Amino acid sequence: MILGAIEAGGTKFVCAVGDEHGRIHKREVFPTTVPEETMANVIEFFRPHGIEAIGVGSFGPIDLRPSSPTYGYITSTPKQAWTNFDFVGTLKQHFPVPIGFDTDVNAAALGELRWGAAQGLDSCLYMTVGTGIGVGAVVEGRLLHGLLHPEMGHIVVRRHPDDAFAGICPYHGDCLEGMASGPAIERRWGKKGAELAARNEVWELEAFYLAQAIADYIFILSPEKVIVGGGVMKQTHVLPLVHRYVQEWLGGYIQHEAVLTNIEAYIVLPGLGDNAGISGALALAAAALE
Repeated sequence: MILGAIEAGGTKFVCAVGDEHGRIHKREVFPTTVPEETMANVIEFFRPHGIEAIGVGSFGPIDLRPSSPTYGYITSTPKQAWTNFDFVGTLKQHFPVPIGFDTDVNAAALGELRWGAAQGLDSCLYMTVGTGIGVGAVVEGRLLHGLLHPEMGHIVVRRHPDDAFAGICPYHGDCLEGMASGPAIERRWGKKGAELAARNEVWELEAFYLAQAIADYIFILSPEKVIVGGGVMKQTHVLPLVHRYVQEWLGGYIQHEAVLTNIEAYIVLPGLGDNAGISGALALAAAALE
């Protein structure tokens, strides 16, 4: 198969041509500007390749309901130029092929299940911690959808008793994204995370919030693997702190060796590295063609 893949992020679009085995043959990155400019770059990239299907993992919120008149749209995004943009329809005008469409984090979860850290399992959860916090999940072999799609980055978290930071989410203030995203770290401490690597108190607080959320996801979805990626997790000392705090938040209630004695193999970094999203988009394309 000759498949097209798009990882549509708020900062950049990653486009690739690959196959149903997750192999990437050609890849380019474009800045996310306005739809007219960005999509022109996307269309020009794919035009010579004779692609048979396209998979899209997009920033959101997006409409995933096939019966909806706005299926395939980016809907109420804070990126105003992209509000109510017909993503799938625009691609269909130029490429009359099957198109798989889902959230960027659901795509990454699918990529990790198919070819990465969760390979061979039936379920996994993928969490990205960067400019925002997003979470995707595969449950019993299927991507998790519902009324819309999961927005697990916006769950309410219990505030640390020593933390007076108001939070930065424009919708909720001190939700998880408002307290623990990359911009939240910068706003709270006055420097970007990369400049705070040696400040233990920064990462203890970060792990406190991330682990609280992961514990909630474990209670609710019981995933067989938890994968945590994104720019903030490039700070390699954060994950061991997350492991410790997750065990504290679970409080011994989940009696399984994965969290009691083997948590380092249960909550892990992406097996596909920075290719989780684009690989998952290839998997969406393959599924659309099937």
